[in-house]
Amino acid sequence: MLELKNNPANNFFLLAGPCVIEGEDMAMRIAERVVKITESLKIPYVFKGSYRKANRSRLDSFMGIGDEKALKILKKVHDTFGIPTVTDIHAADEAEMAAEYVDVLQIPAFLCRQTDLLVAAADTGKIINIKKGQFLSPNAMKFAADKVVEAGNKNVMLTERGTTFGYQDLVVDYRGIPEMQSFGYPVILDVTHSLQQPNQTSGVTGGMPQLIETVAKAGIAVGADGLFIETHEHPEVAKSDGANMLRLDLLEGLLTKLVRIREAIQS
Repeated sequence: MLELKNNPANNFFLLAGPCVIEGEDMAMRIAERVVKITESLKIPYVFKGSYRKANRSRLDSFMGIGDEKALKILKKVHDTFGIPTVTDIHAADEAEMAAEYVDVLQIPAFLCRQTDLLVAAADTGKIINIKKGQFLSPNAMKFAADKVVEAGNKNVMLTERGTTFGYQDLVVDYRGIPEMQSFGYPVILDVTHSLQQPNQTSGVTGGMPQLIETVAKAGIAVGADGLFIETHEHPEVAKSDGANMLRLDLLEGLLTKLVRIREAIQS
């Protein structure tokens, strides 16, 4: 389980990994690299990888390598490196299946109001990370969290991932981080999805990865408990969300800066 409240360095925690599991070798390489970085910087780490991408712009978009195959890779990451893992679920009947392989179940932003999905996730007893809908105010997320808690599971985290601004852009309102923290749950800033530019004319989601550092710094400065960063060795050939992912070789430098900011605001 995550040790969010027993963090000896009082550091932020990190959910990071590829957008989607493309294969075992790439998942293991990314996990190994991020484990080394986070251990050095004393950042609690959760490996992220979607076993399937259900929310795609086009029918011919890559969705995954097969549910069971991808979930087994997530389990291997957990067993090999001794770290928790997180993946998205999209329907109530997926909760029990995914819970057999991962430590944290993530509710996609566009599904955060789906009562049956939240209750099914809660019933697994896993930690539930609920992403704030792009269409919701931070305050509205209290009701999503309440559904999980009232179903008997107090292991809730909330994630800010930007709010719809116009038709093809998102904006982060950093006031939402302390507002959601007031509910009593850890709050994560999803840095890379906040920089998406969805539903471009090509049918492929765009992004602004050049602003990853800016958004991450601001999130740490306002006191986010954790960060969510999708990373890939070669984002330009990634099969999902390559336009807004962080190149893996840039992660250590970014996290080093963020740890210093965290130290500065706590001193």
